[in-house]
Amino acid sequence: MIDYREIIRLKSLRFSNVAIANSLCCSRNTVSEVLKLAETHSLGWPIPDTLTNNDIEHLFYPGRGTNDGRRLPDYEYVYNELAKPGVTLSLLWAEYCAKCEAEHTIPYQHTQFNEKYHAYAASKKATLRIKRKPGETMEVDWIGDTLKVYDAASCCEIPAYIFVAVLPCSLYGYAEAFPDMKSNHWIEAHVHAYSFFGGVTRILVPDNLKTGVIKNTRTELILNRSYHEMAEYYGTAIIPARPVKPKDKPNAEGTVKVLETWILAALRNRKFFTFQELNKAVHEKLEEFNAKPFQKKKGSRLSAFIEEEKDFLMPLPASPYETAVWSTATIQPDYLITVGDCRYSVPYEFIGKKVDIRTTENSIEIFYHNHRIASHVRKMHSAEPVYIPEHMPENHRRFLEYNTESFLDWGKNMGHSTLLVVKHFLYMHKVEQQGYKSCASLMKLADRYGTERLENACAKALSYTPSPSLKNISTILKNGQDKVVLTTDPVRAASKESSKYGITRGASYYGGGDRS
Repeated sequence: MIDYREIIRLKSLRFSNVAIANSLCCSRNTVSEVLKLAETHSLGWPIPDTLTNNDIEHLFYPGRGTNDGRRLPDYEYVYNELAKPGVTLSLLWAEYCAKCEAEHTIPYQHTQFNEKYHAYAASKKATLRIKRKPGETMEVDWIGDTLKVYDAASCCEIPAYIFVAVLPCSLYGYAEAFPDMKSNHWIEAHVHAYSFFGGVTRILVPDNLKTGVIKNTRTELILNRSYHEMAEYYGTAIIPARPVKPKDKPNAEGTVKVLETWILAALRNRKFFTFQELNKAVHEKLEEFNAKPFQKKKGSRLSAFIEEEKDFLMPLPASPYETAVWSTATIQPDYLITVGDCRYSVPYEFIGKKVDIRTTENSIEIFYHNHRIASHVRKMHSAEPVYIPEHMPENHRRFLEYNTESFLDWGKNMGHSTLLVVKHFLYMHKVEQQGYKSCASLMKLADRYGTERLENACAKALSYTPSPSLKNISTILKNGQDKVVLTTDPVRAASKESSKYGITRGASYYGGGDRS
């Protein structure tokens, strides 16, 4: 048998007719004929797996018999009959089986019959006039027109955009108003819709809005990261409608039109001052809409949902999805990122790297090449950066751990004169923390010159003035003046200098006496 599928596939890869003929061991005329027939029937690659070479042969050459003796249904007739009220695939399959029995031919089984109709409809780009499976699909969209919310504070009108979700099987719908159509409200609307339905569908069919779908072509689908993350959380698959193809989500489109009348038109003359007030009215109208009896069959959207669809929805997660907003940033030399009015630390090793930031209402997460490198509890307002000690270099971490007690203990271990200098650095300011930097620098001098030399340098500096500076001590060490033997007791010198200049804080103060 001719491999019709392979001929069409190889042609889609831009192989010549000669190359295709040589590859499949058939004539060039056969290849040309098959490609012409494929073009006539609008059959291109990819071809649905359910459409076999036998099916394609019957499509191209209706008069030819089948190898297995089965009678191929007239799917053009099936398609037209499905448009009639009350007609289903099951009914048409039963009629097809009866016809086969009368003509002594072998019918296809019910599953094969349905699969081949799907393949036929896809090849003809026809609407699949088949009742949707319960709990399978949720179609979503925004209503084109808006309502208004009056802001009394600014004395202006805020547009209210209406989100619509519908379950195609029961036509049960959900609607909610938002101040804009941005990503966070788009995702929040889905979360509320799932909560309203009490379950999750297996497939989600949105329009091609940039808030949800970045790119949708025949060969490539790129979803908004937050939107894809939300779908993964609920275990549903996003299959966007094809651009400019409203038939891909006819129920959402139809429900949008009905709700424009049932909600927007009905509320057009009412004035709302908050979105809470507006959504209360929307939900009241939505309840009426879902309970409204069908025109051509028994029941309502609500009864159809309860009886036919509710039990087929997938269960909700233990907690609702927390809406996240993604952004990017390059780590600056202070290894901080800014989110809102607050700054948060990341490991200093990532300075200069571009990272992804996931922001929720309660948390901040930072990712580098899809690996989480930091996380913080989100703060609404914080004047000081939020640091995690492990994110800091060793010298910065030490500074973070500094406090008055630790500096005083260190000074005691260094010596009496060093302690006096440490106390001077701490207590010369209105706030002790202002002296931490000078004390830390003094510790670095100890690391560089040693304990003994620092103690001598502090004693030398105190012999000159009761208020030595870090520069004084550094100069003494640099010039080696600390190695010259003192002839004056630094404590007495400090007291004498204090009396000379009327300084009330004497050596007893720096020695730890009563400061009150």
